[in-house]
Amino acid sequence: MPAYAVALIRETRFNPEIKQYLEGIDATLAPFSGKYLVHGGPYMPLEGAWAGDMVVIEFPSMEQAQGWYDSAAYKAIRPFRTRHTEGDVLLVQGVPEGHKGADILG
Repeated sequence: MPAYAVALIRETRFNPEIKQYLEGIDATLAPFSGKYLVHGGPYMPLEGAWAGDMVVIEFPSMEQAQGWYDSAAYKAIRPFRTRHTEGDVLLVQGVPEGHKGADILG
């Protein structure tokens, strides 16, 4: 079942380290079959307010998503992002094919 790395970024301070991070992240995703589904915008807020960027990266499984985040290659570049962005990052499990909203009711 797919899993997703989601980043809700409120602020990015662009500088040479952010450039290094962006130039290096794709190589860290490849061994874990990670692929971008969303990277920034444009976006259209429909309810509430949003001022920032969203990133969604899909992985084939939660194990591969966690493996990517914990990998030596990603750990080497992660500080370039964490020093210069404010936001939240999480891994979330996807749903099986055919999932319906009421399925969470049990």
